Amino acid sequence: MQNSFQLVVTIGILFVVANLLLPTNAGPEICVLSTKAFAAQVCALISLGVAAAVARGVIGAEEESRLVSVLLEAPRLLAEAIRMEDQVREVAAQAAKARDVLYLGRGPMYALALEGALKLKEVSYIHAEGYAAGELKHGPIALIDEATPVIVLAPTDPLFEKTLSNMSEVAARGGPIVLITDAEGARHAPAGAKVIVGPTCDPILAPLVYAPPIQLLAYYVAVQKGADVDQPRNLAKSVTVE
Repeated sequence: MQNSFQLVVTIGILFVVANLLLPTNAGPEICVLSTKAFAAQVCALISLGVAAAVARGVIGAEEESRLVSVLLEAPRLLAEAIRMEDQVREVAAQAAKARDVLYLGRGPMYALALEGALKLKEVSYIHAEGYAAGELKHGPIALIDEATPVIVLAPTDPLFEKTLSNMSEVAARGGPIVLITDAEGARHAPAGAKVIVGPTCDPILAPLVYAPPIQLLAYYVAVQKGADVDQPRNLAKSVTVE
């Protein structure tokens, strides 16, 4: 009874403190790992970023119109991303044998690297870490060996060449590379890398469009390991303890 009262008070305080409510309109989230909620929140934050840029005068009406058109392409691009499923399934068979997995990304893709690592840990029980690709040589590179897959999230953008350099460093140390990119990025993949090719999109949409393949990768790795993807151990759909 006391815990219920504390919860009601906490919710009441949050409503008083919050000056703005930004609904994601995701609908009911059945998945314990909150895959749909993640994508909906990314979409909402991209929209908020565009609105903030307009309000601050950072972009004009023409760029705003272009970005709105880009955002309206999200449903089609997400449908294409989900069709990457067969490519992801092939890679999952190898990743399922690993004890440790590293995820690399630059800029917005760093946040997606963190998401990919979190999902893999939650559902397959494989230790995984997400790192900013620019920090690779400042520590994480020491973890690279032939038994540690490196998942690189790098759709074509102004930072792609720098990430390509990181992949060369990994390849030189025998690390198995899985590159998740678009058709243009696939043309520059290091020799021996396994490549998952997704849709080409504006960089502003990349964190949204490339979320499904990393979530599917966690799913299929868990399936390969025989884990219960619907009821991951030690996890609950809502927080039940303080």
